[in-house]
Amino acid sequence: MDIKIEKSWKEALKLEFSTDYFQQIPAHIKTEKSQGKTIYPPGSLIFNAFNTTALQKVKVVILGQDPYHGRGQAHGLCFSVQNGVPPPPSLLNIFKELQNDIGITIPDHGNLTKWAEQGVFLLNASLTVRAGEPMSHSKIGWSTFTDAVIKTISSKKKNIVFLLWGKFAQEKRVLIDESKHCILRSVHPSPLSAYGGFFGCKHFSKTNEYLVSKGIDPIDWSL
Repeated sequence: MDIKIEKSWKEALKLEFSTDYFQQIPAHIKTEKSQGKTIYPPGSLIFNAFNTTALQKVKVVILGQDPYHGRGQAHGLCFSVQNGVPPPPSLLNIFKELQNDIGITIPDHGNLTKWAEQGVFLLNASLTVRAGEPMSHSKIGWSTFTDAVIKTISSKKKNIVFLLWGKFAQEKRVLIDESKHCILRSVHPSPLSAYGGFFGCKHFSKTNEYLVSKGIDPIDWSL
């Protein structure tokens, strides 16, 4: 597994990289690959969220569960798909809420790299998955690592907006110091739950209102 990671993250997380549990993650992936299993995203993109959004640049955190498990979809940014891949239903619902909230036209692609480049840290709790098997790497150590990432952001930064969509993401609330960060919660944007409170949550405008109130440049949510 390719563990090339941006220097600010490498420094902040160096203790995690040296732990026994973390050392077992690439070993597990290597074993699965030797058994002929396909792992997403490709190795060079596993840490894409970190390499696109340096720690000092983070303004907003969106938390997903694990990468898309279909061919060519995942590229290391939660909810995002690579160019040429149709936006999945949850992402389409995110775009619908964006349109309703701040009037942005629904884009014809699902690549969220532009958000990441502005400081929206698009973190999945698991950074890899077996093809066609959702949550297949949820217990190989990634959640321990990404919990440490959330705690690191909480402790080292201030005035970050955490968007916690759905029960899984909201369980991470305990890792965040609410006295110095903003937490916005709603149901998940999936078709199963979006009408139960995601539509109408106005998280995109609320995020920018909070950032501006703290003297931080807002996010341009257009793609």
